[in-house]
Amino acid sequence: MRKRVITDVQKVAAQATGDWLKLEDLAEVEISSEHSDHPIESALVPDGGVGWRAAVPGKQTIRLLFSPPQAVRRIWLSFVESTVQRTQEYVVRWSADGGQSFREIVRQQWNFSPEGANSETEDHQVNLGAVTVLELIITPDLGNEQAFASLAQLRIA
Repeated sequence: MRKRVITDVQKVAAQATGDWLKLEDLAEVEISSEHSDHPIESALVPDGGVGWRAAVPGKQTIRLLFSPPQAVRRIWLSFVESTVQRTQEYVVRWSADGGQSFREIVRQQWNFSPEGANSETEDHQVNLGAVTVLELIITPDLGNEQAFASLAQLRIA
């Protein structure tokens, strides 16, 4: 029998390495809400801090507006929830016409559990040309409209 010890996949995936776009230079950001202690820059800029958190409960939108349009080949997302059990859903969409129409890239649900699965990291490989708008919609808990959305990191390449 052949066997091999592998490293924890989640720990390996938790490192955002790559040739990331400098979002602070290339994008304008629109957000539906923002907690003053957890601004969106904390999630978008490397070494920016503790991540973004909504100021109000419920579904939230983070929209990146690119000028000039950007080619996007990778979208890396990291979410952390260490206190509340919840089922989160997020949707990533893109537009090439300034937000007049959108195409969905991914819709995904994740069950957070403080005793177990308290982080989610997703690395989406895409091939998008001339992206003018990239939108992330987070529903923090499908069963509780009073839950708060958060995002540890978002990187785009």
